[in-house]
Amino acid sequence: MCSPRHSGVRSGLPRGPDGLRRRSPVVCPGRLESVTTGSDLHRNQPHVSRPMWQRAAMTVGGFVVVLYALEAIDTIAGNRLDAWGIRPLTLDGLWGVAFAPMLHGGWGHLVANTIPLLVLGFLVLMSGIGRGLAATGLIWLIGGLGTWLTGGPYLHLGASVLIFGWLTYLLVRGIFTRSVGQILLGVVVLFVYGGLLWGVLPGQNGISWQGHLFGAIGGIVAAWALSANARRGRRATAGGVPPLP
Repeated sequence: MCSPRHSGVRSGLPRGPDGLRRRSPVVCPGRLESVTTGSDLHRNQPHVSRPMWQRAAMTVGGFVVVLYALEAIDTIAGNRLDAWGIRPLTLDGLWGVAFAPMLHGGWGHLVANTIPLLVLGFLVLMSGIGRGLAATGLIWLIGGLGTWLTGGPYLHLGASVLIFGWLTYLLVRGIFTRSVGQILLGVVVLFVYGGLLWGVLPGQNGISWQGHLFGAIGGIVAAWALSANARRGRRATAGGVPPLP
């Protein structure tokens, strides 16, 4: 605490317009005063989140960076990480369901997947990071398990399962939600990447068409599952009952 000293002499403080004496602020030597700085004002401002497009770009971009880092480690390790791919109908190969989409059979394989991963992944995440990650999780699981159950007797790996899943998710999502914007986006995606859908058919050596097929199935399932609220809302509206918020 700090208080002014009383010397016994009446202070000649000036009077204000109301007749009250005005006391100047007392500053005590050695005492640190609390001062509000620009950094304090900045710290007290409400947090402003990044725009959705920035968060989507950072998320899918970070994922691709991880893929390149893993491929670099795999190259240094003599391709030993590839052993964690999917080996169909083997107990050890079941671990590949978790790891196969992050591994690739060389730099050419990864580079070929990079642009579709960035574009389709960004579009999926633009509807919401949580929703996009939920769709990705379903595609990852269904694509991996389908490959493990039906794949040929060789190693299956690569992020193509996600590419095909994201592709079909974007194509059919608007059909389930009845969203004009999503339907139009699906048409554009079909025009640009629709040719990839031939990859779900067998016939190309060295190509895991099972991964493509079940990744695509996973995308359709994800679009249907994540549109449940929109479908319930339509049914409630058609029945004259307002949908739940």
